[in-house]
Order: sequence, then structure tokens, then C-alpha cells
Amino acid sequence: MTAVREVRGFRDRLAVPVLAFGGILMAVMQTVVVPLLPDLPRLTGASAGAVSWMVTATLLSGAVLTPVLGRAGDMYGKRRVLLSALALMTVGSVMCALTSDIRVLIAARALQGAAAAVVPLSISILRDELPPERTGSAVALMSSTVGIGAALGLPLAALIVQYANWHVMFWATSALGAAGLALAWWAVRESPVREPGRFDTVGALGLAAGLVCLLLAVSQGGQWGWGSPRVLGLFAACVVVLALWWVQQRRAERPLVDLKLAARPRVALPHLTALLTGFSFYANSLVTAQLVQAPKETGYGLGLSIVATGLCLLPGGVTMLLLSSVSARISAARGPRVTLAIGAAVIALGYAVRIVDSRDLWVIILGATVISTGTTFAYSALPTLILRAVPAGQTASANGVNVLMRTIGQAMCSAAVAAVLVHHTSLVGGAPVPTLHGYLLAFAMAGTVALVACAAALSIPGDAARRGPRLPVPSRTAPERDGTREDEALEGA
Repeated sequence: MTAVREVRGFRDRLAVPVLAFGGILMAVMQTVVVPLLPDLPRLTGASAGAVSWMVTATLLSGAVLTPVLGRAGDMYGKRRVLLSALALMTVGSVMCALTSDIRVLIAARALQGAAAAVVPLSISILRDELPPERTGSAVALMSSTVGIGAALGLPLAALIVQYANWHVMFWATSALGAAGLALAWWAVRESPVREPGRFDTVGALGLAAGLVCLLLAVSQGGQWGWGSPRVLGLFAACVVVLALWWVQQRRAERPLVDLKLAARPRVALPHLTALLTGFSFYANSLVTAQLVQAPKETGYGLGLSIVATGLCLLPGGVTMLLLSSVSARISAARGPRVTLAIGAAVIALGYAVRIVDSRDLWVIILGATVISTGTTFAYSALPTLILRAVPAGQTASANGVNVLMRTIGQAMCSAAVAAVLVHHTSLVGGAPVPTLHGYLLAFAMAGTVALVACAAALSIPGDAARRGPRLPVPSRTAPERDGTREDEALEGA
């Protein structure tokens, strides 16, 4: 009996690092394809437009599935849905390793998009299972995995692609995915906190249709033309579909998204700040990667390889890992609202550094690392704000919506940066290349959005959890395991 208890205790201690490993895998899966994009038309025999769908498919499926799987986790079990998301991610990676058919590759990348739900599901599990004194640091670590995985994925994929067949990269991610799935199955226990009811299938389909129209228009607008009938039609369809979805959600007995709850300032403002932070954060890796790889003939470019480019972003990922506990301590002492505002302000400071000097490599790395530091604070505070503002039975779905807002912000950033750089180019070697002025404008735009995010963070009402009444305890479908949490902790102060 003692040995069984020791094994059980060891598994419980591993739950946090195992969930963090799953979050890192999710970010790695999203970035590993980037080094392949220039060569995929030749490797697959497909057009550049078709190849771009390997990124778009993951974006679309991730945006659609994150709130849907979050709601399913609240209803049917977070661990069960988490394992399903990791399994879909791994299956998609295996499919990519086995084929060169662009149609199968796009479908496989869509499957991998399910992994976007790993982070909100994991954060909800941590809230349910950990004692209050450990929740803050664990959630901060979980939030930072997005940046850590992105920083690790790019150089890892570039090294494999440079020295081995490109399918090897997907076999490597398949092995990592299988390991993450096995570890999660072994170390993570099912949360007893549930919100039973019938799943809102109509709401899920309506949200999926609206998001596909929105993100497809945003991601493909630069290629199709922002004034083209396809893009304008998609935007119009998005408005109509989401308006009908809003009405349906207000009338549904068990809606996919609780709009009354989401409209409260303590929930709506963190969602808005997530969108703005996602926008400002994404410009860092997006613009830095292009700038340092620009030819030296431009007068500002460093002509770095994709491997060296990934290494430039690596210090930022390491910083996110090291500072996750610091952000948790700031939230514990001053509140997550202050941490979020500090994070947004630090992001703006990082872009100010980039504007001052974007020619010297050490300054570029410094500015990118400062932005990653601010992102650590912001991303660790956002789920904490959500956890304190919603009932325990809705944490996965609410955090799923918050992650969705980050995704929309990143898609908008990609489109906005592309529009800025397209309008500020010069010919170098007969080819159009963005000018340094264009990059500086992109930095200024992202920094300005970060300042708006800071203002939005400061507008979030104070933490009522410390002053007001507690939230009600949701229904439970399974007995709480011994020593997990006191009833007061499960109320989610």
C-alpha cells in the first residue's frame, strides 16, 4: 500500500511538467513547418498557394476547435478531451511523415490544429487539481509554453531539414507527440469538476462557420486582394453568421459560449486584451525572422540562415521559461491585472528598442528578448484573470475563448504586417524586398497595439475574488480524490 501511494504521489508531482510538455509540443507542431515552406512546392509538386494552406489549415482548425474542445472538456472530462487533442496532433504528424501529397498534408495539418486546445484544457485541469498556493506558478508556466515551444521549434526543424530528409522532421514530432500522449495518460488524472448538459451542436457549427469566414478572409486577403469579391463576401458572411450565432447562443438553454458571462467586464476585457497582446506578440517573431534573413545588399539585412534565425529567437524562449515563476509572484502580490499591464508595457518597450536600432544583431536579440519577457507576464496573467472571473465548471471553455482571441490577434497581425511590408519595398538584385522603413513601421504598429493592450488591462475591474462573494460550486460527477483541494479552493476564489 505504501509503494502504491508513493507511485501515486510521484505521478501527481509529474502532472505539471507533463502538461507543460504538452503545451510545448503544441507550439512546436505549429512552427516546425515554417522552414519547409520555401521548398515544399518543389518537394510536393504543388503551387505556392496550395502549400500556404499547410499553415492556414492549422490556424483555422485550431481556432474552431479550441472553444469547442474547451466546452467538451467542461462537460465530458478535461483529461479525456486533452488526450484526444494530443492523439489527433500525433496522428496528423504521422500522416505528414508518410506522404508527399499536398492534399493529405493539408488534412494532416488540420488535424494538428486540435492541439491548440491543449493549453486551455491543461490550465483548467491545474485549477481543478492543484492547491491554491501552487496554481499561480503552474498556470504561469503553462502559459509560457507557447513561446518556449515556438522558440524551440524553428531551429529544431531547420536543423533536421538541413541535414536530413524532410519527412524525418515529422517522424521526430510523431515520436515526441506519442511520448507526450503516453505521459499525459499516465500522469494526469481526470478532473472531477464537470458542467453536465447537452452539447450545443448548432452553436458549435455556427461558431465554426463564422470563424472560418473571418480567418480565411484575414489570412488570404493579401493574396486574393482585400477588395476582391471572395474576401468581401467572406467578411459579409462572417458578420451574418456570427450575428445569427449570437442570437442562437442567447436563446440556447446550454450555450457553447455563455455570452452573458463573456459580456461582463471582468471577462470581456481580458478577452480583448488577449486579442491585442496576440497581435503585438506575433509581430516579434514574424518580422524578426524576415529582417535578419534579408540580404546584406539591403544595407540592413544580415543574410542569416533559417537555423541562425531560430537561434536569434531562442533567448526569448529561455527567458519565458525562467520568468514564468516571477510573473506568478507579481500576480500573487499585486494581482494579475497589474501583471498584464506590466507585460503589455514591456512589449511596447521592446519594440521601442527595435525602432532605435534594427541593424546590430545583439540589439535585435535584446529587443526580441524584451518582447518575450513582456509576453511572459501578459500570457501568464490572462488565464489567471479568467480563472478568477468564471465558475469552475466553465474554465476550459472560457480559457478556450481567450486562446481563440489570441489566435485571431495573431492572424490580424500577420495580415497587417504583410500589408505594411508590401507597400514599402525596394528592388534588390531585381527582386522586391521590404525596406527598413517598412519594418520600423511594423514595429511601431505592434508597439502601439501593446500600449492599447496596457490601457485595456488597466481598465479591468479589480479582483473581486479578494473582496466580493465567492462563485458558486459547480456540480461534480465524480468524487474528489483525497488531499486534492478543499471545497473553498474549488470554488475558485
